[in-house]
Amino acid sequence: MVNVIVAFPKAEDAKNVRNLLVRNGFSVPAVCTTGAAAISHAENLDDGIIVCGYRFPDMIYSELRECAPPQVKMLLVASPKYWSECSRQDVVTVAMPIKVHDLIATLQMMSGGARHKKKDKAKPGGRTAQEQALIQDAKELLMVRNNMSEEEAHKYIQKCSMDSGTNMVETAQMVLSLMGR
Repeated sequence: MVNVIVAFPKAEDAKNVRNLLVRNGFSVPAVCTTGAAAISHAENLDDGIIVCGYRFPDMIYSELRECAPPQVKMLLVASPKYWSECSRQDVVTVAMPIKVHDLIATLQMMSGGARHKKKDKAKPGGRTAQEQALIQDAKELLMVRNNMSEEEAHKYIQKCSMDSGTNMVETAQMVLSLMGR
């Protein structure tokens, strides 16, 4: 999981957020009470997220964002009244008081956890020889019975697959069973 730097002006708040994140599987290499310390730790990361409050003794969140490395993302935890001042599009916000579920879900989204799982699921798996043969048989049947080219038959199976929400192998099986094979 991605590294998270926790930066809040009150040490107790920062430690509480760190403990919450660690319990939920995040790596928290640094807890800071000043913007300068957060920047210093962020420069040592290849990528990561700074979870921070609105104001520090030495700067506000926007100055922290400007000074932090570009590969480090920012999650601002602040009252919604400050969000109107948050004109930067590269700063994600979560409302105070912190709701655990919102904080964790937002961090997971920012770290790409959910997105990577979805991408992996969306990648078509390699088809077995049997599955390829099934699709080829369905295409050949469509070519003979409906006078289609191979490309037209493939597109037909593909479109039926998308329309019905099934994969191409299942659609090929349906074509074969409906056309009497």
